[in-house]
Amino acid sequence: MSALPIDAVTAATGPARSEGVWAAAWRRLRGDRVGMVSLAVVAAFLLMVLLAGAGLIATAWQAEVGVPNAPPGFLGPAPKVAETVIAVPSGPVLDLSDVDPLAPRYAEWAERAKQFSSVATPRAETLPFGADRLGRDVLAKAIKGAEVSILVGVSAALLATLIGTVLGALGGFFGGRVGDLLEWVYNVFTSIPGILLVFAFAAVTGRGVLSVVLILGLTGWTGIYRLVRAEFLKHAVREYVRAAEAIGASTASRMFRHILPNVSHVVLVQLSIHVVGFIKAEVILSYLGLGVSVDQVSWGTMLAEAQGELLLGHWWQLAAATGFMAVFVTAFSLLTDALRDALDPKLRGAE
Repeated sequence: MSALPIDAVTAATGPARSEGVWAAAWRRLRGDRVGMVSLAVVAAFLLMVLLAGAGLIATAWQAEVGVPNAPPGFLGPAPKVAETVIAVPSGPVLDLSDVDPLAPRYAEWAERAKQFSSVATPRAETLPFGADRLGRDVLAKAIKGAEVSILVGVSAALLATLIGTVLGALGGFFGGRVGDLLEWVYNVFTSIPGILLVFAFAAVTGRGVLSVVLILGLTGWTGIYRLVRAEFLKHAVREYVRAAEAIGASTASRMFRHILPNVSHVVLVQLSIHVVGFIKAEVILSYLGLGVSVDQVSWGTMLAEAQGELLLGHWWQLAAATGFMAVFVTAFSLLTDALRDALDPKLRGAE
């Protein structure tokens, strides 16, 4: 049996469809071991945040389960301080009832206190990651703090990236009066010192997670806008965009289906930088009293508390908050670098 000609096969099965931008990016990402490991770490942190938000883990982070400043388990319990007994010279016995009329009731009250103390749960002398000055589990605080810090960092970075990308795309693609108006807004925001702008938004929005997200997102979009606008100015006059216009593609299609995938690597790099920067900014805002509310915990509040503990040699809360932050920030940065390489049009053309 003779083989069918190529034209016959093509006519029977239809023309072969080329691989899409996102499918090709996912294929390249799967071949990057560092990128996949980073993706797994980031996914694990996000899963931990979801479980903490659902109340399945770290629910008792406020419970005083250990002795104050209990060391980590691998250090063992803190050494006991020997009590010094001071000898009192013998002499006539003083009747305390003559001085304090409540003295006869002290013994009765002591017996009652023993009944309540016997019911209380004994505190642990060591915990896996130690305890803070109130005896709260540092590991539970770090997990619960990850929920707030990652939520603030990622949400604020997504908000700033969304604002900067949309405004940059509009200003770079249309130009003219639209570009002049957006340039004026950009110049107004950049002319005000950043710290004053943050304080102004904080005075209006108050404290809380949502307030911190709005403060950082509404003040951090300017850098992304400048870069995206420059990329859209460059790509708007290229041949593939003109060809899309010639076949009847709409303005939104040319902006977000043709140009945006080719500049997405720039957006992802800025997203990564802003996530890292906003997590650090949350630390500063919480330290200044402008961050999360007092009944919440974040990596920023943990670092603020750890300053006083570090002077006494209790370093484990600082190490836990810093370690969690360093692992997440490093994994997120490596993941966005891998995504940038997977979406870079220069690398796509080299294949």
